[in-house]
Amino acid sequence: MAKKKTIRTIPQEQTPIPVQDPAERVTNFAEVVLGYRLEDALNECERCLMCPEAACVPGCPVAIDIPGFIAKVIEKDYRGAYDVLTDANLLPAICGRVCPQEDQCEGVCPVGDTLEPVAIGRLERWVGDMAIEKGWTNVPYIEPNGFHVGIVGSGPAGIACAADMAKAGCEVTIYEAFHKPGGVLRYGIPEFRLPNEVIDAEIGNLTKLGVKIRCNTLVGRLFTIEQMLDEMGFDAVFIGTGAGYPSFMGIPGEFLNGVLSANELLTRCNLMHAGEFPDYDTPLHLGRRVAVIGAGNTAMDAMRVTLRLGAEKVFCVYRRTKAESPARAEEVDHAEEEGIEFHWLTAPVEILDDGDGNVRGMRCIRMELGEPDESGRRRPVPIDGSEYEFEADMIVYAIGTNANPIIGQTSKLKLNERGYIETDEDLATSMAGVYAGGDIVTGGATVILAMGAGRKAARSMKAYLEIHDTEAVYLPEREGSGDTLFGIDSREKAFSRVRAA
Repeated sequence: MAKKKTIRTIPQEQTPIPVQDPAERVTNFAEVVLGYRLEDALNECERCLMCPEAACVPGCPVAIDIPGFIAKVIEKDYRGAYDVLTDANLLPAICGRVCPQEDQCEGVCPVGDTLEPVAIGRLERWVGDMAIEKGWTNVPYIEPNGFHVGIVGSGPAGIACAADMAKAGCEVTIYEAFHKPGGVLRYGIPEFRLPNEVIDAEIGNLTKLGVKIRCNTLVGRLFTIEQMLDEMGFDAVFIGTGAGYPSFMGIPGEFLNGVLSANELLTRCNLMHAGEFPDYDTPLHLGRRVAVIGAGNTAMDAMRVTLRLGAEKVFCVYRRTKAESPARAEEVDHAEEEGIEFHWLTAPVEILDDGDGNVRGMRCIRMELGEPDESGRRRPVPIDGSEYEFEADMIVYAIGTNANPIIGQTSKLKLNERGYIETDEDLATSMAGVYAGGDIVTGGATVILAMGAGRKAARSMKAYLEIHDTEAVYLPEREGSGDTLFGIDSREKAFSRVRAA
């Protein structure tokens, strides 16, 4: 019997992960973080205490059996580790790269109370990468049930919902507005953080489940949600269109040439090859001195992309301090290593015109931190008389996003005051048979939270369609006996839908 591990007997330091040298990586779009080797993964697995009531599992939005997959790695059953992971998460190589594990599973790891937590995300990525290399996939036996399910959006929420509904036996079709699937994974995250071949491989596993993906299809323009339920014959629909509509500040000069959103910048570069103009006919008009407003992960991506595309100097302008930055600490550190210049406690008040309708700079004001606001962070307060001009010829906004408006404009779905789709606790919308989840419901969040919403919506959709779901008991306990047929609750019966002429 293996001796029980304690905090004193495990490796005391988190296993480091190799990265590209900063001077080299700013010249290419190859992945910055290079991943664990076999010996690194085995060493890091030994740091897991195998807690009997593991806090990391409920800390994961899709409830991966984290000790279970780590135990399989320790046993050198790597395929078994992949099976455990993909029982809850179809995208381990993606989530291992981009999820904020430090705020989720790793954030509640007991090892982290004394030492650095177990590097769960790095281990998840390692198993996911091995699966891609070996060509592993998990395609269970699927008994078709005759139901047709439509998914709007091929981002993380849509992928997770589609996978669960396909495994339940439904015929699933995903509609994607862009010409390639993946949603924000594809257009919003640069290749040096998430390579396209990883996205392609893990979405490929979705199609092996029988899911059909229809790209270049903008729901709300080519057809509506109501038409999907009526004319197109879908029995249920899930909306996972994300929140990609950019936010601006409303200050003077925002309509000058050289002002754009981080979403537009990243979409042009990641999905439309703007960095390879004129080989691809997507223009970018990159500035020499680029200022990015905001300090979240999207801001870090925008700054690091423009640096790689040839900007001479790239700046981060943020009204709070580094401590309040919403970006992952690793992303901020990587940006600093690459030479991004940070202007903390600084807010723009006007974008300046060069006289020909182009950006020549910004007028900024210095800030100080006051009392905490509703987010729990200290509120930035302007310092009187501290305004100054800041030279730049391209301004990129990365201060958050809003709901994509098209679905709300073209359907009768109930929206909240901010324009997001309103749902109940089961993610059901105001329209029978239509569910929604991810950023289009909550606002901008993380990949794994969107996937958790997609899986939750799938459970609700199975209950709505009366598909027996062994993973989610949706019928309440019955008092007494009886009202069953061959041991099956009478309410779990097959039925046919009748459409009125």
